[in-house]
Amino acid sequence: MMHPWLQHYDPDVPHHIDYPRIPLHQILAEAAAEAGNRVCTNFFGRALTYDQIHDAARRFAWGLQQWGLQPGDRVGLLLPNMPQFIIAYYGILMAGGVAAPLNPLYTENELGFQLSDAGSRLLITIPMFLEKAVNLLAQTALEGVVVTGLSEALPFPKNWAMGLKERLQARGVDKSRVTSFARMTAQSPPADWRPHQPDPEDLAVLIYSGGTTGVAKGIMLSHFALVANAYQIRAWGQLSPDDSILAVLPFFHGFGMSVTMNAPILARGGIVLLPRFKRREVLDAIQTHRPTFMVGVPTMFVAFNHMPDIDKYDLTSLKAIYVGAAPLTEAIKTEFERKTGARMIEGYGLTEAVTAIMANPYQGMHKVGSIGIPFSDVVAKIVDLDTGERDLPPGEQGEIVLQSPTLMLGYWNRPEATADAIRDGWLYTGDVGYMDEDGYFYITDRKKDIIIVGGFNVFPREIEEVLYQHPKVKEGVAIGVPDDFSGERIKLFVVLKEGETATEEELIAWFKERLAPYKVPAEVEFRTDLPKSAIGKILRKELRREEAGA
Repeated sequence: MMHPWLQHYDPDVPHHIDYPRIPLHQILAEAAAEAGNRVCTNFFGRALTYDQIHDAARRFAWGLQQWGLQPGDRVGLLLPNMPQFIIAYYGILMAGGVAAPLNPLYTENELGFQLSDAGSRLLITIPMFLEKAVNLLAQTALEGVVVTGLSEALPFPKNWAMGLKERLQARGVDKSRVTSFARMTAQSPPADWRPHQPDPEDLAVLIYSGGTTGVAKGIMLSHFALVANAYQIRAWGQLSPDDSILAVLPFFHGFGMSVTMNAPILARGGIVLLPRFKRREVLDAIQTHRPTFMVGVPTMFVAFNHMPDIDKYDLTSLKAIYVGAAPLTEAIKTEFERKTGARMIEGYGLTEAVTAIMANPYQGMHKVGSIGIPFSDVVAKIVDLDTGERDLPPGEQGEIVLQSPTLMLGYWNRPEATADAIRDGWLYTGDVGYMDEDGYFYITDRKKDIIIVGGFNVFPREIEEVLYQHPKVKEGVAIGVPDDFSGERIKLFVVLKEGETATEEELIAWFKERLAPYKVPAEVEFRTDLPKSAIGKILRKELRREEAGA
């Protein structure tokens, strides 16, 4: 039987792709060979070509091998989005190593856990994190640290001011086991040197889950899975060498790494790099450098929606804005599209499948509230929540499971967790949703986020959709808290728009008019902000932890 979603593919998107069985780093080599003079990265106005990025990656690979890196060794990347991240990432792969990106916002303890769990031998970072990195040498199996600066990538005069700041950041730090990125890239490899040629199924990237549902797990991604996902994304977005993408989502996250780094390199397009999300920096970059695509998470657009002067920015270069990593409410989408005229396309992915594996079509039918339809060669279905073995018909809610050429090899050193997640070739996502008659998928919640009130399943997203319709609300989240009578009751955490006031009674009355009684929140807590991950996901687990300790 034909999958119902295939009839809704854009005309230029193939149902099947013949993925080359090549190392991931070969896509950079081929881009340099075919489009060496084209701009690969733009970092605050300083452009580097594909030839320059590729040459630097080869030099770094040679430097790593001279240092003593062996095939399969893990190398930590504690870097923001900057050209050196791309150079180091591909250089590690060329040397035969495994790239292990890390979240720069993590504490020393969190970083220590991931470095120890991965057994990383080397860590690459910037002066801002150098003291933390050197401290980790004594706590983990790390043998050395490589330091590079934002100043090395910035144009004049920004590089001068940043260089002064970075020298101050590194002052007083023990540098006996620290070497510079410049030194590691100082020598070209010999003329007969060739990059490491791994098996396509070999481990390429070890990326840790955000830990939003518990202890972070290392997710093992093969060269083949990463190459396949880049091909899927290029096809779905119909990316060409004339396109460029705004890379503000961090590369240490699968979404940023695959969609805003690997896919545009495969397409020979441009990457406009931003090391962090700052509203005006993002809008200035769009206006100045004219990217054609942007990728973001919903909280970014909440921030934009509350800028009274957003209309003064020229955002007309954008063809599409892909949104994922968290649910996009209709209220956020509608308001941002009204303010900008840009089309927002909701998609879905998870690091266990590299990243994006579904989205609404770029040109075709777009359904509000849907995460879209599966990419080329992805098969998805809905199974029952109790056993996970019974396929459910369109319209019925259950767990989303999928097959894809991009599936992870498994969780690092966690065979039981791997066996639980991948069963008979199907990845059990932990996301609850349904498929409609057209093959479009919808997420109603995380399996672990369901609130059970008096035996009824309540999905937080449904509550939050109603919350975001309230004219005084900026953002909010619903969680379940223990209740002696009903098992759980619904508690809301709410941030109001600037200058607005509201009461708990007022908001509860709002829900009573719009939802069944068991779905109405029992409690509302007003806050000035909410805990978020580095990419802007609201951290329900932190709020649950607060409630448990209250």
